[in-house]
Amino acid sequence: MNITRAGIPVSKRGPAEWFTGTVWLDEIAAGPNTSRVRVLRVTFEPKARTAWHTHPAGQVLHILSGICRVQRAGDNVVELHPGDTVWFEPGERHWHGAAPGGVMVHLAVQQTDAEGNSAAWLEHVTDVEYSKQ
Repeated sequence: MNITRAGIPVSKRGPAEWFTGTVWLDEIAAGPNTSRVRVLRVTFEPKARTAWHTHPAGQVLHILSGICRVQRAGDNVVELHPGDTVWFEPGERHWHGAAPGGVMVHLAVQQTDAEGNSAAWLEHVTDVEYSKQ
């Protein structure tokens, strides 16, 4: 058993290579070396978003607060609200982020592959793509 006590937050700024705008990452759970599961609380300022990316084992997002925008390659942008959950299939090209009007927070759950990678990062989402309804 491994207990992580609540305490001083250790938020990390999301790297500019992966995000547009200001994004904060808080690792909620990372199992020991034998576990490949990773859980993050991700906070996006208004209009902030990920770059296009894929996950080798898929990804679950659960929206905690604010309005989330998600898009799968080839589809229109979809807005999600607190309590909504989305599943991205393994290898599915997508992005997600906050709507223009406010901060958005979601939990992200994914597994790493055998090499320890949980995502393959691609190009940034353009303003036109971000606004595609």
